[in-house]
Amino acid sequence: VGFIALAGVAAETGVIMLIYLDQAWKEIRARRAGEGLAPTPADLYHAIMDGAVERVRPKMMTVVAIMAGLLPIMWSTGTGSEVMSRIAAPMVGGMISSTVLTLAVIPALYALVKEWQLKREGRIQQE
Repeated sequence: VGFIALAGVAAETGVIMLIYLDQAWKEIRARRAGEGLAPTPADLYHAIMDGAVERVRPKMMTVVAIMAGLLPIMWSTGTGSEVMSRIAAPMVGGMISSTVLTLAVIPALYALVKEWQLKREGRIQQE
């Protein structure tokens, strides 16, 4: 049950990160098109930084709220605590790895994929 809940939270935050990255990239592309210029790799990285930075506080608030709810469950000793701590333990560890995935790995993979796509289409200007 803990893994199912964790998968849902991780997938949701990952998708929201991608939406923010896409939005920042579209804004920079539109600005560059208005100037009559093709986007550069530096523009792509700037968009990724802007999009990722917008998600740091909401992601950390989510993690802190979930951890604040799970740690008392994990450390409890009352009736049924053995079962509940087995549900809470994977979620605590998973929230930490989900945070790293969402804030570091997804933006890095986004940069690699977008740069490859743009080079393949010939729509990116080299600096």
